[in-house]
Amino acid sequence: MGTAFSRSEPRTWYNLSRWQTMRRAQLQREPTCRKCREKGLVVAAQVADHITPHNGDWNAFWTSPLQSLCANCHSGPKQFQERRGYARGCDERGYPTDPNHPARAWDRKRRRR
Repeated sequence: MGTAFSRSEPRTWYNLSRWQTMRRAQLQREPTCRKCREKGLVVAAQVADHITPHNGDWNAFWTSPLQSLCANCHSGPKQFQERRGYARGCDERGYPTDPNHPARAWDRKRRRR
């Protein structure tokens, strides 16, 4: 009965002991923030993050790959990108670097031709 309730409430899945075990194992495997490491920084990770959002899918929640992130990277840029569909950031000319950015629609149209 607890499992059926848990499946209907994705936020409660993070309270399950199975998730806590997976989270702990991920943070032991990768103790520093992956996004900060890409920038040359060493920052302790606090969050075991689903690389691909599970969007409430029970199977994806348990089987999709994880990455370790610090709270700032998880709550800032990653969630922004998941909500908006594109990442922040511009090149030296001021153009958005993410091809999914709305301002790059002209670029996507040009590639289709």
